[in-house]
Amino acid sequence: MSNNISIRHAVKRYGNNTVIPDLSLEVRQGEFFTLLGPSGCGKTTLLRMIAGFNSIEGGDFYFGENRINDLNPSKRNIGMVFQNYAIFPHLTVRKNVEFGLKYKKLSKEEITRRGDEFMKLMQIDEFADRLPDRLSGGQQQRVALARALCIEPDVLLMDEPLSNLDAKLRVEMWTVIKNLQHDINITTVYVTHDQEEAMAISDRIAVMNAGVIQHVGTPKNIYQRPANLFVSTFIGQSNLLEGKLFLVDGQPMVETAGGYRMRMKGIREECLTNRDIVLSVRPEEFLLDVRATEGISAVVNDCVFLGLNTHYFVTLSSGEEAVIIQESSIDSIIEPGTQIRLSINTEKLNIFDKETEENLLQGVVNDRPEA
Repeated sequence: MSNNISIRHAVKRYGNNTVIPDLSLEVRQGEFFTLLGPSGCGKTTLLRMIAGFNSIEGGDFYFGENRINDLNPSKRNIGMVFQNYAIFPHLTVRKNVEFGLKYKKLSKEEITRRGDEFMKLMQIDEFADRLPDRLSGGQQQRVALARALCIEPDVLLMDEPLSNLDAKLRVEMWTVIKNLQHDINITTVYVTHDQEEAMAISDRIAVMNAGVIQHVGTPKNIYQRPANLFVSTFIGQSNLLEGKLFLVDGQPMVETAGGYRMRMKGIREECLTNRDIVLSVRPEEFLLDVRATEGISAVVNDCVFLGLNTHYFVTLSSGEEAVIIQESSIDSIIEPGTQIRLSINTEKLNIFDKETEENLLQGVVNDRPEA
């Protein structure tokens, strides 16, 4: 039976170093939940606290209604998939998959039945009698997944399980893992530093930085309306421009450092005061025109043709650098040195208070418990 996970005011210290100062989190039953953040942000530490591999210096951890702080890892009924697979090189695929079952006092027939079921589910049943050194990296990862699921855990924990695979195989495994989790409906906590991976497979994502959860939400929520400046720059690519927010006849107006003005809708009412801001513009939200006479003046420094899209690296009149992604033209690429004008798709623009770095717009959905 899959469980929800509740974490309340978790604290983790290593000596005098506090890695997680005060973290609360709710993972829903049956959801695919990802901890995402840069290296050293505490995501693997938190996962290991859930698993029981790390001590807990403060707070409470629950699987359903059961507090698990002092519960031995072997009693938590978790499945764990590691970065390095951790499968036994001297055991066949079948023996690896069935390994955890021998501690469950099951009959030999039941062990064989479950082994067959999960090898077939992971499409490795034809390799049942092979040793791991005769398998590809993707096949070895499937063995690790089958072994973790074969014990029918309440919670599945995965620590950067795809980081050792090449790019193409990693993308293929996204679909395998997402479909598998959907079919089994098991509560899954997944750790990665790869934002694209997190966006592709997660129901919800918690973005972490320095042991603190910054934003919890769906991939769409986090990408389109990040809670703060850190999330905006970590998820996807953003151009950051200095600017000001002010009112003209009661209507909000945004001005960039170069003097370009835009009317802006959707700013929260309590934020409608004159202030310094930072504009976050995704590269694809800049609209580029070499013939326009209005807009942000810029000069093309370089360009990279990538087939479907072309990336332009420009310097704005304010001196700020920016990256622009445009659908490649059938005619020609804009050459370095060309003077251009830029406008911004204000519907997808995000605006942050310069001092607090919080998003000023309506529509930010943050499920973080302490938010």
